[in-house]
Amino acid sequence: MAGSGRAVGGVMSETGTTTETITVPHLGTSVIGHRSARPYDPSLPTLVLVNSFSTSADLYRPQFADDELAATANLLALEPYGHGRTRASYAQFTYWDSAVADLQVLDALGIPDAFVLGTSQGGWVAARMAVLAPDRIRGIVALGTSMDTESPRSRDLGCWDGVAFCTPAIDALAAPVGDDWVVPAEMVDAVLAEGFGPDVPPAERAFWHARHQENYAGDDGRERLRLASVNLRDRDGLHGRLDGVRCPLLWMHGTEDTVYSVANAEEEIRLFPNSPHAELRVVEGGRHFLSASDPAAVDAATVEFVRRWA
Repeated sequence: MAGSGRAVGGVMSETGTTTETITVPHLGTSVIGHRSARPYDPSLPTLVLVNSFSTSADLYRPQFADDELAATANLLALEPYGHGRTRASYAQFTYWDSAVADLQVLDALGIPDAFVLGTSQGGWVAARMAVLAPDRIRGIVALGTSMDTESPRSRDLGCWDGVAFCTPAIDALAAPVGDDWVVPAEMVDAVLAEGFGPDVPPAERAFWHARHQENYAGDDGRERLRLASVNLRDRDGLHGRLDGVRCPLLWMHGTEDTVYSVANAEEEIRLFPNSPHAELRVVEGGRHFLSASDPAAVDAATVEFVRRWA
């Protein structure tokens, strides 16, 4: 991909792709972790992939391994603030900052517009990108997400209690730690249980424990994880802004998602009055990290969506 500000070096994934960093001006200058499936092809649309809480571009290993999806669009995984290799000069960040930074990555790489696929928090980052730059976001694929705060309304519809989930971790991560600190195993297991369900395959569990310990180490890692948790718990809702989404939307939601419910998705899919096409597809047996639990269904639907609206 053309552009300036790319950092040298990267982290190689098991799919053979590398997470690199690129510099953008937001938050006093930031480096944003990003991964591409193949060299940029300007004849294809671009599909940005935004990962879920405490994961990284590695969440989209199944998508990078899907030849049909990679032949349909330029795949570009972008890691939000607090995640992966992304770092900011300023001490605080929100999901709006991640949306702005992701748009600036497109600028830096010379990409005029893009589709955006987001899992969980990635879904509301995608919506923020569409609201901020409606002329640049061609479509959204939202997976297992919510457009609300962690509200009593959402809990009444069967969503989790995000305040109760996040607050103990935020409190536990409040004090400075030494350079030898790594994220506790029980924190990782709590995320994996919500994302993948109670029966996480041993290899997947080991993979994510290793990645979390790489990404969240030392006092800087502690603080990034704490702020990521604060953002998840205390984020603003988007209900009053969703009329600003003017692109097509495909929302996919698993029946076994224990974080955000199908009932919530059924209500919120109606809140996009200016989208030319807002569709909810329910995936039987799908988990919260739907791109990982049901990659075949997600990838096929995404290929269809991108081809239709490109």
